[in-house]
Amino acid sequence: MVRTVAVADPGDLLAHLRGPASYAWVRHGEGMVAWGEAARVTVPPGPGRFAWARDWLAQTLGEADIDDQVRVPGSGPVAFGSFTFDPASPGSVLAVPAAVLARRGGRAWLTTIGRVPATLAPAAPQPAPAPTGPVRYGDGSLSAPQWQHAVSLAVERIRRGDLKKVVLARDLDAVAERPIDLRALLSRLTRRYPACYTFSCAGLVGATPELLVRRTGEAVESLVLAGTTARAATLAEDAARGTALLSSGKDRHEHACAVDSVRDALAPLCKDLTVPAAPELLKLSNVQHLASPVSGRLSEGASVLDVVAAMHPTAAVGGTPTGRAVELIGRLEGMDRGRYSGPVGWIDARGDGEWGIALRCGSIEGSHVRLFAGCGIMADSDPAAELAEAQSKLRVMQDALEGR
Repeated sequence: MVRTVAVADPGDLLAHLRGPASYAWVRHGEGMVAWGEAARVTVPPGPGRFAWARDWLAQTLGEADIDDQVRVPGSGPVAFGSFTFDPASPGSVLAVPAAVLARRGGRAWLTTIGRVPATLAPAAPQPAPAPTGPVRYGDGSLSAPQWQHAVSLAVERIRRGDLKKVVLARDLDAVAERPIDLRALLSRLTRRYPACYTFSCAGLVGATPELLVRRTGEAVESLVLAGTTARAATLAEDAARGTALLSSGKDRHEHACAVDSVRDALAPLCKDLTVPAAPELLKLSNVQHLASPVSGRLSEGASVLDVVAAMHPTAAVGGTPTGRAVELIGRLEGMDRGRYSGPVGWIDARGDGEWGIALRCGSIEGSHVRLFAGCGIMADSDPAAELAEAQSKLRVMQDALEGR
């Protein structure tokens, strides 16, 4: 039995999280948090994994007795999911939480499954988050010099004409003195990066600026990000950096590759598609990005997972052409990305949902976190500058872990 009822404004969504099985998708204070698991599955790896997940979800929810008194995107039963970057890698997860608390557009609702009470009882008083203590960092798969060398090799391949762009990721190991308080970590991310999608799904936690796809009925939206510069200490220097980013041939070309890959993926699925002629600036607290919002109308009743399957991986996380770039990634990164840079988000029983790309994130196990960041490598990329960009992106999770 699945029941969705309207509730009063719950205030801070994250304050209602409880238990180790916690899920979240929050932006500007809206979105949803969830706890407990009514159903969960590890999605088998392979090229058909998104179709398998869609069919599993349809079968699982098809057996439910649903009483949805709200009937908006995200009401009724909802599944949270997180997929690996590489279709051949294991570890993709789809879960239907036992309780989902959501707020959007001035409305709030609670969905419960089974014997969970269909009322929003006050959350039990939670002890203050225990400080994680000092956090120790160590190299992941590659040291900084080794990663710069990988960038140099990628640049050589690009200049040789083998491909136009490749996105190289770097991982970093972090170990805290005590187990990490998930709710505190999420709260820090939402406070510092309110314009990002702060997410939690089966141990993968982060704040991504990149919306892969939002499906609401026939309407579909995506936000393409590629091309980055760090924020500056003064308004004048910050504006100058933004202007330089907008006029950078290297960054504009990188962005155009990413936009083209999204256009190519969405066009066959859409009746119409609107792609801006030029990017705009998206300013976050630590970096500025070139951004292009893309929108359209789906030509058939495809679920959001069908759209995700068509779009992943985009050039923003793989490269151009995608096949060659992904092959080179496997040779140069020296690691399995796991769920980093894979799709993460939610889907409801109607096929609506929001999915982002798992960026600015970490995979958490107790007091250990594996952090990730990536950079788009082009023909004129400088290894030292790319390393600095990766370090800037890693600071998102480092600051959250350290309590900043």
